[in-house]
Amino acid sequence: MSDATRSYRLMSLNNAWANATFYRRLAGVGPVELSLKRPGFFPSLKKTLNHILQVDRYYVDALTGGGKGQALRDLPDLADVPSLAAAQAEVDMALTTFCHEMTPETLDETRVTLRDCGPVEEKVEALLLHVFQHQIHHRGQAHVQLQTTGVLPPQLDEFYLDYDRALSARDYFA
Repeated sequence: MSDATRSYRLMSLNNAWANATFYRRLAGVGPVELSLKRPGFFPSLKKTLNHILQVDRYYVDALTGGGKGQALRDLPDLADVPSLAAAQAEVDMALTTFCHEMTPETLDETRVTLRDCGPVEEKVEALLLHVFQHQIHHRGQAHVQLQTTGVLPPQLDEFYLDYDRALSARDYFA
């Protein structure tokens, strides 16, 4: 992997690993704890995790030409950790597949995102960078929200370096 897409493939794998690691730690949190008010942009872990999922679905749909667009906003929030974990793993796999199948030329292509103001063209590279940044931003908030449940959040920055790569990351790293 020496082409321009390598970093995006690695970011997609890191994203999938971080989400899977987070959801494993979240496994013991029940629906009531998930819905309780917590600090952050969104008032609960449930709302934060559903927001991440919804935005991921929206952008992966745009990247892959799925055609669902803003209809994805109308999907009901998922109410429990197993449902959220399964749905997030599904969209993470779709994003990882997209990143592994794209070519360097794909990064310069544009995709249409459907906005309230109408269709907007964005470069694939910018969409991918946004998706990864969005994930990191809100997963960090969910990290703090998890800590307020009394569950110790997982270490999520041990993916890229050989020196301190988490053992679980070795299954994802390519």
